[in-house]
Amino acid sequence: MTQATFRVWRGERGSGSFSEYRTEITEGMVVLDAIHQIQAEQAGDLAVRWNCKAGKCGSCSAEVNGMPRLMCMTRMNQLDLSEPITVEPMRAFPHVRDLVTDVSWNFEVKKQIRKFTPRTPEAADGSWRMQQVDVDRVQEFRKCIECFLCQDVCHVLRDHNRHGEFIGPRFFVYAAALEMHPLDTANRLPALKNAHGLGYCNITKCCTRVCPEGITITDNAIIPLKERVVDEFYDPIVRLVRLFRGGKTTSPGTT
Repeated sequence: MTQATFRVWRGERGSGSFSEYRTEITEGMVVLDAIHQIQAEQAGDLAVRWNCKAGKCGSCSAEVNGMPRLMCMTRMNQLDLSEPITVEPMRAFPHVRDLVTDVSWNFEVKKQIRKFTPRTPEAADGSWRMQQVDVDRVQEFRKCIECFLCQDVCHVLRDHNRHGEFIGPRFFVYAAALEMHPLDTANRLPALKNAHGLGYCNITKCCTRVCPEGITITDNAIIPLKERVVDEFYDPIVRLVRLFRGGKTTSPGTT
């Protein structure tokens, strides 16, 4: 049996400090087990959010040794137990208490994205037909459990607090799932370019690295959306075609 030292953030509404606890670690434990053990034996008032303990609900998101992680999926044998293990709340969202943050901003952002708008069914029975390759392309994006770790690690939200101008990686994944859906007819490109702040992303791939579902956020969602925006608003050939056809050209700064 091994002893480990934890430095756990304690406090309310953004103020507080780390408190140190030592607890016993047994084989197979994850960080959430250790936090529950500390809560049961030493700190009965420690606030922590969790639900499934199976890596599927996204509730136990926190920062372990400075890295956004699901506590229930971070095994103790992956960590250096000779050093104190820091556990603190996500930094990109308002602090509530101890390890709990208010992530409600994310649900408000989701409401701003145009919903799925399917084309008229072409079959007599009211159904649609899709190619399997088109289905497979968006299926990856449906794995998101909305843990918001990608939001937390993104420097635009974490360091620059651009919450009013930038929807973040999770919702670029959501928008990509809609934009790439073979049945969808809505155009979200003007909103992605302007209101949703797609241009702020500098594709560092930090969001992809922390995704517990292994979604290739940057390469498969964000970069294709950027390419579509460039094609729509900045491609000179497209603008010339529109001009010769008598269509309305769109300047880079407008929608």
